[in-house]
Amino acid sequence: MKRLYFRAEESIKAKLIIAIGLLIIVGSSVFWYAILHKQKTDIMSIAVRYAVSFTDYIKERTRYNMLNLHSSDIQKTLEDISLAKGVERVRIFNHAGKISYSSSKEDIGKPVDKDSLACKGCHTEINKSPLLLPEQQKWGFYKDSEGFTALKFVEPIYNETACYTSECHVHRKEEKILGFIAADMSLALLDEAQFKQGLALTGYVFIFIIAISISLVIILYKIVSKPVSELAHGMKMVAEGNLDYSVKVFSRDEIGLLAEAFNSMTKDIKASRHKMEEWTRTLEEEVARKTEEIRKTHASLVQTEKLASLGRMAAGVAHEINNPLTGVVTFAHLLLKRVPPDSEDAQDINVIIEQADRCAIIIKNLLMFARASATEKGEVNVNDVLNKAVFMLKNQEKFYNIKFKIDQHPSPLMTFGDFSQFQQIFLNMLINAADAMNERGTISVATRKIVENAKPYAEIEFTDTGCGIKKEDMSKLFEPFFTTKPAEKGTGLGLSVSHGIVAQYGGNIKVESKEGEGTSFFVRLPLKED
Repeated sequence: MKRLYFRAEESIKAKLIIAIGLLIIVGSSVFWYAILHKQKTDIMSIAVRYAVSFTDYIKERTRYNMLNLHSSDIQKTLEDISLAKGVERVRIFNHAGKISYSSSKEDIGKPVDKDSLACKGCHTEINKSPLLLPEQQKWGFYKDSEGFTALKFVEPIYNETACYTSECHVHRKEEKILGFIAADMSLALLDEAQFKQGLALTGYVFIFIIAISISLVIILYKIVSKPVSELAHGMKMVAEGNLDYSVKVFSRDEIGLLAEAFNSMTKDIKASRHKMEEWTRTLEEEVARKTEEIRKTHASLVQTEKLASLGRMAAGVAHEINNPLTGVVTFAHLLLKRVPPDSEDAQDINVIIEQADRCAIIIKNLLMFARASATEKGEVNVNDVLNKAVFMLKNQEKFYNIKFKIDQHPSPLMTFGDFSQFQQIFLNMLINAADAMNERGTISVATRKIVENAKPYAEIEFTDTGCGIKKEDMSKLFEPFFTTKPAEKGTGLGLSVSHGIVAQYGGNIKVESKEGEGTSFFVRLPLKED
């Protein structure tokens, strides 16, 4: 409060008090002036009405004497009337401006001043033109010799039947106005009353301004100044690092809501700082964990490169084995021709030919799968790809103890894509299923036609009876290098690559799994529209 008046430009409470105080002063001043002006107008109006009554009274008092031409009685009446308090002068003059009767005898016989209200109240230019004003001005205010307000009122004396038919026959019937009554009345009493009322009103307004100002200071201090000061102090404390400081909430208004928001912000800052401190404490552990992930990823990449090299080497070895197998089959057919058809030797040679052909088919499929050639996209029957993939795997040692259940859609399921890529996807699914069952169990494979979002799809379901997938691993299945297999069994790229191929052709892969019961993968590929 002490600094309120010294540095007003830096204090919102001082600005509010000064602004509202000035507004009250200006408003009170306008109100004060309006009341005084209205009061003065009302007093003048009352004075004019009194003057009208006063001149009417003079007319009635002098009417009889005028009709009988009793001049001395008329003069005596005016002199008596002028003795009343507030009546300064009363005169009666004719239409020519000559004073016939006056409360001041020295005015009798003199002409009326042409610049006075008695002449200018009717005539436009008294010295130049006889034209009359459209509306007569009967009254006017002026200051008397003592400085008080005085009212001059001029009332015409109109001609009437009794005037031009009386015995004196002074006036003619054609005359409309016979003369005028001019009364000068002092308004000193009204001036004094108005002055006293103005002083009283000024005092009331001054007391009102003082009372409102004091009330305003108290109200603003409690409602604005104190809460804002408390809020500013709280900001200072928080800025100095004391995040445990809480601003007191005084009300539910805007300042109270601001205090609550400030307290909430302080709590958030404190929580953020605590989180940053926690993060700082665990940064080394996080760096170590990320470093270990990078090391494992690098190892997976090295293993992937080894497998790729091994695949290329296996393809070369398969190609080299294929040539001797061709010779074995050829010479076996030649030997078959040399022995009797029903002999045991013929049977043995047929077994040799059958097994050699089987080896040749396996080697041919291996070469087709490992061949690094450009993709050949076209119409592909999903059932044919599945049959080829199952045939390649079911006679391998890994699948000796696995039972296949195949349920294919009766009609061809034609899609668009690359045969070898789809075969790679199905092989990955079957190998993953075998690993999940530790190479013992049942793999159920089914193909069907479904409609999703009004679009036909071929759905290939791969279901195993393995250990299932943990819930926390479900969201990471298709991430590159993510695997739950030992390092010698998997690289974490099979599902990621399969997902990318399926998405490339507008399909998707969905997974359902229960721990301890098994897993189902649903590969959906868009069907070729007829």
